[in-house]
Amino acid sequence: MRTVVLASLRTYARRYVAAGVAVAVSVAFVAVVGVLVSGALAGIMQTDGSPFRAADVVVEADPDVPHRSPACCPELMDPAVAIGLVDRLGNDAGATGRVQVPAETGSGTPLGTGDGRGETTVGPIADAPDMRWQKLVAGRFPAGPGEAVMHVWDAQSQKIAVGDRVRVGVGGGAGGAGTTDLAVVGLVESPSTWTQASLYVTWAQYAQWRGHPSFHVGEIAVRGNPGPLPPGTVAIPAMRYVTDSLTRLNNGTDAFAVMGVVFTGAALLVSALVIANTFAVLFARREREFALLRCVGATRRQVTGSVRHEAAAVGALASLAGTLAGVGLGYGLVAVLGAPLAVPALPVPWLAGAFALGLLVTLGASWLPTRLVVRVHPLAALRPQPVLDARTATGRVRLATAALLLVAGLALLAAAVLRHDRVLMLTGGATLFIGVLLVGPRLVPPLVRVAGTLLGPGARPATRNAVRNPRRTATTTAALMVGVTLAVAVLTGMATWRTAMDDHRDTRLPIDATLASLDRPLPAELPDEVRSIPGVEQTLVVDGAVARISAWDAPIAVVAAPDAGKVARDGGEFTHVQPGTIVLDHEAFRGPHSELRIPPGGRVTVRAGDRQVELTVVRLGGWGRAGVVAPQTLAQLTDTPRPHVLWVRTADDADRLRLTGALNDLAGTVDAQFSDRLQVRAVSDRQLDVLTWSLLAFIGVSLAVAVVGIANTLGLSALERAHEHALLRALGLTRRGLRRLLATEALLLAVVATALGTVLGIGFAWAAYRAVVRPALTEAAIVVPWMSLGAVLVGAVLVGPLAAILPAHRAARVAPAAGLSPD
Repeated sequence: MRTVVLASLRTYARRYVAAGVAVAVSVAFVAVVGVLVSGALAGIMQTDGSPFRAADVVVEADPDVPHRSPACCPELMDPAVAIGLVDRLGNDAGATGRVQVPAETGSGTPLGTGDGRGETTVGPIADAPDMRWQKLVAGRFPAGPGEAVMHVWDAQSQKIAVGDRVRVGVGGGAGGAGTTDLAVVGLVESPSTWTQASLYVTWAQYAQWRGHPSFHVGEIAVRGNPGPLPPGTVAIPAMRYVTDSLTRLNNGTDAFAVMGVVFTGAALLVSALVIANTFAVLFARREREFALLRCVGATRRQVTGSVRHEAAAVGALASLAGTLAGVGLGYGLVAVLGAPLAVPALPVPWLAGAFALGLLVTLGASWLPTRLVVRVHPLAALRPQPVLDARTATGRVRLATAALLLVAGLALLAAAVLRHDRVLMLTGGATLFIGVLLVGPRLVPPLVRVAGTLLGPGARPATRNAVRNPRRTATTTAALMVGVTLAVAVLTGMATWRTAMDDHRDTRLPIDATLASLDRPLPAELPDEVRSIPGVEQTLVVDGAVARISAWDAPIAVVAAPDAGKVARDGGEFTHVQPGTIVLDHEAFRGPHSELRIPPGGRVTVRAGDRQVELTVVRLGGWGRAGVVAPQTLAQLTDTPRPHVLWVRTADDADRLRLTGALNDLAGTVDAQFSDRLQVRAVSDRQLDVLTWSLLAFIGVSLAVAVVGIANTLGLSALERAHEHALLRALGLTRRGLRRLLATEALLLAVVATALGTVLGIGFAWAAYRAVVRPALTEAAIVVPWMSLGAVLVGAVLVGPLAAILPAHRAARVAPAAGLSPD
């Protein structure tokens, strides 16, 4: 039978191209998903995960083991344990941490801005160059004690250049290190916020502040094997540590894992459908050949083996081609998209899995057609596949299976919504979708007739031809329906998630920047000067009084802001304060020596001059060291509120680095404190951009797969209907008329596939919203991006006629006599 297999592959090489293209495209899609997921993770490692990109494991405090932590940060490592581990590992370790100490320039000007004026944060820099995660933009890294590099944001805002000197630990309050003069030998960028500091020094110098109350070590990036770990610590693989951190940022959702499962599953589903249909059509046209082999003595097992060997050969070659093409396309997309993606290492396990999946799906998809051909009696002649009929046993079994899957899928989705279970959501969605595909031969033809009616009398011939073979019609629409469903679901889910995350962030960070003056009211001309700075969108002067609160050792501004909605990103919700309460930014009331230790609901005394009131504390965040009260409460503290605070809202496309520098300079001219949350917003935007661009790349590739799938199926349909087309030509239909007929059929199928995909996609997006987004962000509402969906749906409708161009051209080229002759 080896001779028969080789002869069949040579004879039917052109027909096997269709099957090979289906396999190659699907495998390429899986490979592209692998490269893009790896690129997205590499982008995360280049930014927020950069402290650990050269590490094999990350050592951190074991949350399940009690240990002695720094007073500032109870969840972090024991400082003595961390120092001992870093000293033992030497160049194979890079620690993250910070200490906040008093600081000034060489001329005596206090460092820092806003609430942190007069202080700075100092962090360690790894001794080994390849373990350093800070990016050098000017100068060099510190080579020993007395040298430091400064973050470029702080250097620009403080007007410090390479070669200047700063003094830290002024007054001996540096936990044993005393006052230290540092020469700024370089400027760096450090994209990770939870490890970011203003100054970076060598590890030996950083450890000198071990006695300071704010000294801490968060994690230790370790290259190679860390050896025996100290008690109370645990080692985690570096990539898993970063992805777990990203999952926590996304409220417990591993978005990249979900993307990989969803898009890979879609690729496998499309490939299985297209490949199964491809082999069914090819084998149906070879039934006479198989019957002849049986007549000359071949057994069923031999015929089955030969056919499966052919499928294996096609699957192996196409999977290899698809893997190579997917790698090239994936890295090409990473290069085109650029930041926030990064060029990843070759994802060998994923690519091997793509090849294996392509081969297995090919063998699995060819299994049913192979079983059908060997059931043919040796004397049977070539005949078309029977149409699904609910009155036959096969039809009844198929429809019963479809009904069972539909019910099971809906039940699983309902359970996922009730239990907020992602696994149930994915399983239920896949089950429901397979049920829809199985019921397709009974569902799609009526919808095609409705669409044909809408197109008018001219579409009647195309409508009748399109519904003549329900199985073929359903299979042709399946590939595009999968792509549209996936695109609609992902676009809707992405818009919902991003909107929810933006709203959540706006609630946490309602004010972009603040200028505050406690010594005197702000100048009347200051709002106009701030608005003249490029990137400033709106300003609001907030009246209040300078007051002192119990449990804090410095004066603060107490303000009422009924018009905060003009600048606040949460619409001013944080200023809607009940009388008798005060809202405090819990992140702003932290310093190296003190912290506001008043829990939510606690009581605080607020004094302004000779007046005082007892207020209940509400702790929120995002506007700086100012207490927000109701207008009635402010009236109890002062009869003449003065403009002590200016809130600034910036444009979304503002150059945040230049903007903060300009605002800080302006604050210095009026002796005001400047604080901002712009860098935190920039990091959050960067993380969301990684996810967004990855998803858009996946959607583009999935739609390309759908185009290839429907073109492939239409080409096979034209091959299967060659006799029918030849008869139409013999009866007088012109080549142009045949092309128009096939294009209209494709348009009808594309309209139906797009309509079904839209309904299913929005339904799946709603289920995902209820199961994933709503539990994490209770205030989130589902968002349907109609503009984006409109563009996708118009493109999907046009896919049918475009995909039909080549098959219609080939069908029209066949002469009627040649088409009517047997193969």
